[in-house]
Amino acid sequence: MRGAGRRVAITGLGVVAPCGLGKESFWSGLLGPGLDGAGRSTTMDDWDPSPYYASPKESRRADGAEQFAIAAAIEAIEQAGTLTATPDRIGTIFGTGVGGIHTLEEQIQVRLEKGERRVSPFLVPMMMSNAPGAAVSMRFGLQGPNETICTACAAGTHAITYAARLISWGLADAVVTGGTEHAGTPTALAGFGNMTALSTSGTSRPFDADRDGFVMGEGAAVFVLEEWEHAVGRGATILGEVLGGASNADAHHITAPSPGGVGAIACMRLALADAGLDASAIAQINAHGTSTPLNDAAEAAAITEVFGPGSVPVVSTKGVTGHALGAAGALEAAAVVLSIHHRLIPPTANTKVLGDDMKIDLVMGEPRPWEPGPTLSNNFGFGGHNGSIIIGPA
Repeated sequence: MRGAGRRVAITGLGVVAPCGLGKESFWSGLLGPGLDGAGRSTTMDDWDPSPYYASPKESRRADGAEQFAIAAAIEAIEQAGTLTATPDRIGTIFGTGVGGIHTLEEQIQVRLEKGERRVSPFLVPMMMSNAPGAAVSMRFGLQGPNETICTACAAGTHAITYAARLISWGLADAVVTGGTEHAGTPTALAGFGNMTALSTSGTSRPFDADRDGFVMGEGAAVFVLEEWEHAVGRGATILGEVLGGASNADAHHITAPSPGGVGAIACMRLALADAGLDASAIAQINAHGTSTPLNDAAEAAAITEVFGPGSVPVVSTKGVTGHALGAAGALEAAAVVLSIHHRLIPPTANTKVLGDDMKIDLVMGEPRPWEPGPTLSNNFGFGGHNGSIIIGPA
């Protein structure tokens, strides 16, 4: 985005994930054991929303997707410090795949068992996909653009890219952005399972020769983005820079990627052009890497086409986090920022033998030290949605 307008700094980061609550715990989780035999999903089993709300009544009126977003936003905004932009110049842009599906499923059961008069009057504001972003804007008094992007598993990446463009284009001076998801209901898991998207072994092993599907994840990651000079002027600590991003469509199939990753190839090249970078400048790729046979094969082929065989380190963090759908891109962007800070690339958990058709330099086994540089993160969603974002060191 350097060529398109104003530079975009990252000044705050917050994370809620089953592998770690808070960004440093999340990082430790990325370096730990993966989801080996985890089953169909990994969840926030000990989640307690009470520290983030004024009362239990208030938290009960928020679906988990909103609760996760609020918690991550509090951490991100605390790290960023006092934003000096006027409230009408601070936006709130979020991504999610399905929104408050837990609330919807619970209230359907209430109606079937007890009748429609027992359905909660808070059903609609709790289930609507824009509730997390709306809640964040109201909590912090952010009066700029407030929009929610629902592009399945590409939503988090699309949200952060769009937020950065608002700043680059001069339409906002700061944006609180990210993705959130709490979608692993019994019905949703049954649907994903019946379409053979979930791992039958309960193990997420991206790019492995024996990969057999994903493990459902959940959580949220939230960033504070600011116009670069504005952040410098107020003395903010800059964690990284959004260098560019892109989105496009496969226009091929509702769930399957285009053969050979044609759409992904175009998307990555568009992101490089937006950042004004050659492919050789990319120092790491955080892959979508869902552990499904078709996605991983298409993405590996696309990476090889754009960057050459084995030319850049590649990692998928979904072996630890599971696949958090609309929050995946945000969690993976968080992994990129933390990878830059710690000067380590986390390993692709559970992956032991790279698929025969994979010509990528996949980081496996142990974390790999690296000299931080521009990093590309991919996310691809049902419906043919593709998203790529490039984040660099401060």
